[in-house]
Amino acid sequence: MKIGHVRLEDIISIFVGKYGDQVQQLLKKVATLDVKIICPLHGPILKENLEFYINKYDIWSSYKPEDDGVLIAYNSIHGNTKHAMEKLACILEEEGAKKVVLSDLARDDMAETIEDAFRYDKLIIASPTYDAGLFPYMEKFLRHLKHKNYQNRKIGIIENGSWAPAAAKYMKEIISPMKNITICDPIITIKSTMNENTIKQMSELAKDILAN
Repeated sequence: MKIGHVRLEDIISIFVGKYGDQVQQLLKKVATLDVKIICPLHGPILKENLEFYINKYDIWSSYKPEDDGVLIAYNSIHGNTKHAMEKLACILEEEGAKKVVLSDLARDDMAETIEDAFRYDKLIIASPTYDAGLFPYMEKFLRHLKHKNYQNRKIGIIENGSWAPAAAKYMKEIISPMKNITICDPIITIKSTMNENTIKQMSELAKDILAN
């Protein structure tokens, strides 16, 4: 079901994610009931396909991905990181990725990108170094995922920096405490612009993140 251009499932999932343990406990009680109607705090009252939505609640509250796919969430100041991520998307598709989604965190809808992070089982984050730290939109994105208890995912890390790249360090610091997160190899550093070595490393990263 859609409300405007946003799926009702996405609206509910973001709220369920923060309270997964509590929802799991509630679902144990729901399993013993003959449910006729669901009245979510956010979104319309549900009267049809209730088994479908209850299953969705179970997926979201146990932090399982809904779909096999890769979200590439990135920031790009002058376009160099963007061009590299477009190349990476092509590499992933050539390696057999079922779905690849690109999101520019400074220009695309942040809420939809967070929804995609929960929807897909793999995430690649790419950011330039900014004032010797992390680009603000990337930090906002990752801290939002952390706040929502993001977990059970494979993550690839790519940084860009001309003379003192540091973005990967800060991205890793935010995601490392998350539960059951696998950080893929290699962690890639782009020195301003993509080159043949960058492409080689991205091919290695694609293989690692798509491996079962």
